[in-house]
Amino acid sequence: MKSRNRAMLEKSISAMIAAIETYNKPDFKYREETFSVLCINSWELLFKAKVLQLASNQVKALYVKERRIKKDGTKSAKEYVKTNRAGNPMSVSMYEAYRIVVEEYGVKVDKAVKENLETLVEIRDNSIHFMNDDLNLALKIQEIGTAALQNYLHLVREWFGDVLSRYNFYLMPLSFFRDFDSATGQSLNSNEKKLLTYIKRAEEAYEGDGDEAGNYNLALKIDLRFQKAKGREGVNVRVTNDPNAPSVRLAEEQIIEKYPWDFRVLTTRLKKRYKNFKSNQEYHDIRKSLEGNKKYCHARLYNPSNPESGSKVFYNPNIVGEFDKHYEKS
Repeated sequence: MKSRNRAMLEKSISAMIAAIETYNKPDFKYREETFSVLCINSWELLFKAKVLQLASNQVKALYVKERRIKKDGTKSAKEYVKTNRAGNPMSVSMYEAYRIVVEEYGVKVDKAVKENLETLVEIRDNSIHFMNDDLNLALKIQEIGTAALQNYLHLVREWFGDVLSRYNFYLMPLSFFRDFDSATGQSLNSNEKKLLTYIKRAEEAYEGDGDEAGNYNLALKIDLRFQKAKGREGVNVRVTNDPNAPSVRLAEEQIIEKYPWDFRVLTTRLKKRYKNFKSNQEYHDIRKSLEGNKKYCHARLYNPSNPESGSKVFYNPNIVGEFDKHYEKS
């Protein structure tokens, strides 16, 4: 049976593919707006998939909680699951899922990812005002969207392994279907101008303290050049279903599924779980004494084909039961 976080991840991937396919249609009048809606939906599902992975697939980790008002006007001590009009549990927003991943579990997410998504959300929220005959705005949206795709690819690979190898993720450059270099654009309303100003401010702020060598970006500029191919240039690629070929992806997925926590996540969860926890030598001694137990820990090689490449230890969430023997719960 497929785990909840895997099912959520597949929905996220499906939403991103739908965003790309919509954007790359030869003639689609609501291209940028629809892409932004579907892309943000994909990112929300990705963060929720990560929450489920970290929370041992407990779906309640995604529920919105509330304290009800009692008859005396005070709030209840107990938290209740908030429901929608249909009576179903409400799930957290994209930003709340992001906060849970980063703050509740201590997962490090590059600053550029959040800034890129905030800009894309602004595009989505303003989409009802757009009349995108303004090619400057269309190009800027594509730069933001291309960076969102690249960021997505990096995080999916980092969090869930090589699950996207069978897909081609790219946005067709504007020059393929618009004569952008010679076309002139005209802003049709003040909303477009305000959005372009907002994007420009975000880019200027990011350029001031961004890391050009990093894998994550707020926006990516596109430089398209056509060159005549000579002979059989390029690299030949062959996809095979040969059962004798080395199999890596499935094993990697299984490892990530069973051991989703790294040292940073483990330490963050223990700090929140216990009132007397300290990240000191006592903690490190307890942790290292458990790292030989395959039930709780697994050392993943940086390069699986090279046993001498070094490794990083990952943990099964059930390891907290062992720390319960040493610390007092909050």
